[in-house]
Amino acid sequence: MRLSPSAHVDPFCRDRLPPADQWPRLEFDLPELRYPDRLNAATALLDDTVARFGPDRPCLLSPAETWTYGDVLARANRIAHVLVTDFGVVPGNRVLLRGANTPWLAAAWLAVLKAGAVAVTTMPMLRRAELDKIVGRAQPAIAVCDERLLDELPPDLPVVSYGTDLAARADRYPATFADVPTAADDVALLAFTSGTTGSPKATVHFHRDLLAIADTFSRHIVRPASGDLFCGTPPLAFTFGLGGLLVFPLRAGAATLLVERATPAELAALVAEKSVTVLFTAPTAYRAILNSGGGRLLSGVRRAVSAGESLPAHVAGQYREVVGRPLIDGLGSTEMLHVFISAADDDARPGATGKAVPGYQAVILDVDGSPVPDGTPGFLAVRGPTGCRYLEDPRQGDYVRDGWNITGDTYVRDADGYFTFVARSDDMIISSGYNIAAPEVEEVLLTHPDVAECAVIGTPDPDRGSVVTAFVVLQPGAERGSRLAQALQDHAKATAAPYKYPRRVRFIEALPRNASGKLQRYLLREL
Repeated sequence: MRLSPSAHVDPFCRDRLPPADQWPRLEFDLPELRYPDRLNAATALLDDTVARFGPDRPCLLSPAETWTYGDVLARANRIAHVLVTDFGVVPGNRVLLRGANTPWLAAAWLAVLKAGAVAVTTMPMLRRAELDKIVGRAQPAIAVCDERLLDELPPDLPVVSYGTDLAARADRYPATFADVPTAADDVALLAFTSGTTGSPKATVHFHRDLLAIADTFSRHIVRPASGDLFCGTPPLAFTFGLGGLLVFPLRAGAATLLVERATPAELAALVAEKSVTVLFTAPTAYRAILNSGGGRLLSGVRRAVSAGESLPAHVAGQYREVVGRPLIDGLGSTEMLHVFISAADDDARPGATGKAVPGYQAVILDVDGSPVPDGTPGFLAVRGPTGCRYLEDPRQGDYVRDGWNITGDTYVRDADGYFTFVARSDDMIISSGYNIAAPEVEEVLLTHPDVAECAVIGTPDPDRGSVVTAFVVLQPGAERGSRLAQALQDHAKATAAPYKYPRRVRFIEALPRNASGKLQRYLLREL
């Protein structure tokens, strides 16, 4: 893969890109995806937006304050001065960012890109052992950290805290900064996979990739307006949150309400109070809001996006019935940076994730890498303007094959080009010769009134090879025991093919999830 001349003084990331023959094939068919050779994503997202709309419109909000686009531009520029002058950051250095979703974290992220450095944003819930792994892989020059979260950082990593120190330092510098003229294919961020398998990987994304996700999924599916107010729960360290809560609103000249933490009930109340119009969160949050009777609080939301996990069909149906408009379901990955399968409005079909997002191509392949007929389950393969590049990782060849990104999902495509989720490829259970998709069993169990959450895996069995095992979190007041377990099994047999019912039912207090909220099935196998 031929790359442009780099503006990076520190070539760490480029030196650790996969070999050219292991790259996915990149597609830039849409005219909006043809970017100039020199491109700084922060300049495009912030400075260019200020030039288009002026400095006075709201940009970054918290429940307590509002920063205009002019405020954000001045603060990001001053923070860039701090990084370069006070700490000697040079283009290509990695900067670790640690904090909850706040305007200060967003401004620091923009400042890192302005300085030509590489952002490594981490989940605020991560602890020392997890941060040590990230620091060991990314080798950051400095950390910019919320002063409330300093304790878990490695002691030998230089750090500037925000809350007091960074603000005081920034105030000494001018509100203008000469953004580094990075190449469009210079590395802008390292995003670590959320580790549902216990072994996170560092994915490498370029400056142009950040604009590409806004110019595909956001532009064609979310379709934001400059008057929108975005909000949601995914952390900015999670690429779903980075796109939905920072990149997309800035690209459109809209505002975003950043919330440090919120339960589903608190999120719904905040959405109603602040008149949020674009919402990003996970299926579990939508389900909890609807089940608690809070769906009416979302009536002002015109674009609600669900991603991070498969959206159960009954949740999508309930949302449409209560709120009066459909949820936008989406499939994305850290490797691809954001969503590449989706549909909205009249294009949405109940039970289907959607079609390939404009700018992307998707096919279903068999185990040998050959396309399968429509209606046949197989491995989902995708390509477009973004693609998987792991930072010096032998698993690159597992994700990219023959130019396609193999997402690890089993899907079915119909004759109209709609893709329907079957299971994660490693969540297919083979029991007594039957292929059983764990999410299908979960969706059946979730329709029982006593079930709050559940997860299904295959566990070893000497006679059947493996059997369907359900881990169930009960609704308050439900009484666990053999009688309820039998009732759940009977419910599954009556609702789906009897061979799919869970032969083992285990009641637990909570499902294991990682910092981004994704279910960690591998931990269930250890229980």
